[in-house]
Amino acid sequence: MDRLLPDGGLALASLGEQVLQPGVKGLPLTEPMRQGAIGVQRWNVLRGDTSYPVALLKESALLHNLDWMHSFCARHGAVLAPHGKTTMCPQLFGAQIANGAWGMTLATAAQVQVAYRFGVRRVLLANQLVAPSDIHAMVALMKSDPRFEFMALADSEAGVHRLSQAVVASRLERPLPLLVELGLQGKRAGCRTPEQAMAVARAIKKAPGVQLAGIEGYEGLLHSHDRHHAVEAVQAFVAQLVALVREADKEKLFGGEQIVLSAGGSAYFDLVARGFAGVKGLSRPVLPVLRSGCYLTNDHGFYQDLTQDVDQREHVSSGLRPALEVWSMVLSRPEPDLAILSMGKRDASYDMELPLPLYVHRPGEPGAFGAEEAVDLSPGCRIDKMNDQHAYLRLPEGDPLCTSLQVGDLIGCGISHPCTTFDKWPLLLVVDDAYTVRYAVNTFF
Repeated sequence: MDRLLPDGGLALASLGEQVLQPGVKGLPLTEPMRQGAIGVQRWNVLRGDTSYPVALLKESALLHNLDWMHSFCARHGAVLAPHGKTTMCPQLFGAQIANGAWGMTLATAAQVQVAYRFGVRRVLLANQLVAPSDIHAMVALMKSDPRFEFMALADSEAGVHRLSQAVVASRLERPLPLLVELGLQGKRAGCRTPEQAMAVARAIKKAPGVQLAGIEGYEGLLHSHDRHHAVEAVQAFVAQLVALVREADKEKLFGGEQIVLSAGGSAYFDLVARGFAGVKGLSRPVLPVLRSGCYLTNDHGFYQDLTQDVDQREHVSSGLRPALEVWSMVLSRPEPDLAILSMGKRDASYDMELPLPLYVHRPGEPGAFGAEEAVDLSPGCRIDKMNDQHAYLRLPEGDPLCTSLQVGDLIGCGISHPCTTFDKWPLLLVVDDAYTVRYAVNTFF
């Protein structure tokens, strides 16, 4: 029997029962269809059965990445709270929780509400909670459900004061756990110095209604083209986080039964895990929490490049695999070295790199390019521009594709930065390795 993505006990049944109407991106619907019936259709992307463009996830890569990260965390003594903003997909949240995720990380109050709706009961909000309505919404969840574990970030005494006032006014019967965020000069939120971080930690200790749960940071902003320098900068930043934990514990600022020490995006999580390992001798146990979000799908660009460095540092030969692809059709061949594709900025990431053309296939003529299934494109093929609904595929001068590529051929692209592809698709198709559609998953952005 085929292995399916586990649901982690989340309340996902309603997604399979919902009725999809014609007009859902990627689906060839001409009449309403229950989402759970998609797999019965046995649509195949290479056969031309779907609408194009279509975003898909390779199930085998998802399962591999789930197992890989589970083993990684076990090996390093860390837990994982994957950043849900990457996918905002309840089915993928369920798979991550079933695979041992300690909880989910999210970025906004609205995202927390979506996750809670589907059954997520432990959330780290990796952001400052400031707007009165957002504070009220999170406190309301904590009041209505004693099982709901929630923590947020603080990087200013003013922010601590706002949260304290709101919690006290709400008469919440348990404290709101907060992590002090250590940031980086010139980057996004976070205390700029350890001294500022300690001042915020002391303010939390004194404020009613809140308690210091731990220390947090995000090392991914230290990425640079100088790989050696980036690694050194990440290691130094992680050491600062550990030192802050020790100093705050020395002053007896922490509440709760454990100390949360959290960082670890999708690029340097191995360095964070090593830096957090073995922090002992404190007043209570330290829980190292990694927040990698893009590990589940990885990509063919930015993260694939960086996780290959992780493979080298971990001495592994089979690392994280790209799972996310966007397939489109050749709409026009206006020039010998140019093909216009049926996808654009509305369909694929372009904030880090333009999509990366990988495969070509001709529906109905599987041997058209010398193989029965999709074949690799020539290395010189590239997408050099995108409009809202069109991509410009440049072919190497003199390449056989200049004469053989036709209107109606399929082009499969990898992407760089999965976050900004997921948010363009309310539904993605999960396929097997032969590109037969197995089921669909949903996003909530």
